[in-house]
Amino acid sequence: MTGVWSAAAASPIEGVTAMPYAEVNGQRLYYEDSGSGDPIIFSHGFLMDHTMFDAQVAALSGNWRCIRWDERGHGRTETSSAAFTYWDSAADLFGLLDHLGIERAVLAGMSQGGFLSLRATLTAPERVRALVLMDSQPGVEDPEKVAAYNQLLDGWTAVGMTDQLAEIVAAIIIGPGFADTPAWQQKWRDLDTTTVRQTYTTLVSRENDVTPRLAEITAPTLVVHGSNDASIELSIAQKYAAELPNAELVVVEGGGHSSNMTHADQVNPALEQFLGSLNS
Repeated sequence: MTGVWSAAAASPIEGVTAMPYAEVNGQRLYYEDSGSGDPIIFSHGFLMDHTMFDAQVAALSGNWRCIRWDERGHGRTETSSAAFTYWDSAADLFGLLDHLGIERAVLAGMSQGGFLSLRATLTAPERVRALVLMDSQPGVEDPEKVAAYNQLLDGWTAVGMTDQLAEIVAAIIIGPGFADTPAWQQKWRDLDTTTVRQTYTTLVSRENDVTPRLAEITAPTLVVHGSNDASIELSIAQKYAAELPNAELVVVEGGGHSSNMTHADQVNPALEQFLGSLNS
């Protein structure tokens, strides 16, 4: 079993009621469960972990039961060495909900967390109360971007995470001007590159494009996307949001790929309004 940064410290969110592990599908999933009310489960992006939702949990845990977890190959989760897909990750999500005794929840996913949340919704729509997609997409990776990403990963494996490489990765995954970027860059420097390759393979070899199935997703959906996302262009979000039957799009002005972290002041009010509408 492997973890990416298993020694990482838990985030200091008030009211965390549990910080345990769940044995699910041959993995040992780390999760945090805080707040009270109807459940919402947060799924993070590639090279990130559950702490990227600190600002959302702080804002919502007074009215919502907030669950966030480290996906396969990330954070404190202990992951088998076998190859996996985002359909497997979707099954992990439902396994975690089963472990917690939750039948139905709001699924909120950022980037690859959105990939697995979309697949979870297509697998068991009756278990999804609503869907929040943050800087994500239903399609596959652009081949030109994959070629560039391959070069970055090869350099990382060969010489380690240099300062120059760390800046490039941060520009793609986070965006400019974020005060906590150095802390994330240090996490990346500490990663095991074998595990990174495992999760990267899942990312760039997504076996299908679920865009043709968007019409099946009738759950209320909030699409949140940074205007300056360098990883997934805003035009992609605009297109797929229009194809979802029951979706609204919120553009985060100035936001990069991790707009929920860097521009929480824009994301959180939109998220609170959307979640409030579910109870109206």
